[in-house]
Order: sequence, then structure tokens, then C-alpha cells
Amino acid sequence: MEIILKTDIKGLGYKNDLVAVKPGYGRNYLIPQGFAVLATGSNKKILAENIKQAAHKAEKIKTEAQNIAEKLEALTLEIKAKIGESGKIFGKVTTLQIADALASQGIDIDRKKISINTPVDGAGEFEAEVDLHREVKTNVKFNVSGE
Repeated sequence: MEIILKTDIKGLGYKNDLVAVKPGYGRNYLIPQGFAVLATGSNKKILAENIKQAAHKAEKIKTEAQNIAEKLEALTLEIKAKIGESGKIFGKVTTLQIADALASQGIDIDRKKISINTPVDGAGEFEAEVDLHREVKTNVKFNVSGE
């Protein structure tokens, strides 16, 4: 089943992408929730016109995302966590903590666009991936230290 996404969905695609999904997923979840529309001939024509009109705006958004990516690459965040005697942290470092640390630096990024690929199990330096735009992804470094 082919659908056109109305919003970015992690692991599936970005807004205005034409993707193939299983019929149940499209019919029972994506379309009723308003995340997608059925890819009929008329909807494909509307999509093509919207993409053509939004090309200039998309270039501006991409440029802004690249500027933010440059700032993030030069940045190292400090995340405080409770660390036990064995060197392991209590709980875990979440994307919310990274988003809050970025907000304190003046960079506002939604926590859903941040993913930590390696498990953070103790103090040290780690990296998180930030998805700023469909073509712009970057890593931000963060140090985990004891409180």
C-alpha cells in the first residue's frame, strides 16, 4: 500500500515522502491518526505541486539546519548523573536531558530528533545523533560526570 506522509515518522520517512507500508499499518494507524493520506493519482498531483512551491522554503530550512549542525559539532555538553562506587550510573541518560542541556546553550531541538546509539553506562564522553533535516544529521558530544 502506498501512502503520502503528512508528518515526519521516525523509521519510516519524512513529510511529503511517498512510502510503501503494509495495508493494516496504513489503514488502521497512519491514515486515521492523520499522519498520512492514501497515494491516489490526485493526491500525487497535489504532492508534486506542494513540493514545487515549497522548494525555496526547503532550501532556507536546510541552510538553517546546516548552521545549527556546525554549532553542535563544536559543542560538548555536560550531563550530571548520580554515579555509584563501581562507576556505573543510577538510571540512565535520556534524550530529554540532552535536549535540556542544548536549550541551556540556546539551541532548541525537539528531544524526538535526538537518539543515543550507544548505551550510557558510566562516566565518560559519549555521542548522540541529532536529526535536524532529512539531509542534515550530526553528532553532539556529551560528557557524563558525577553530581
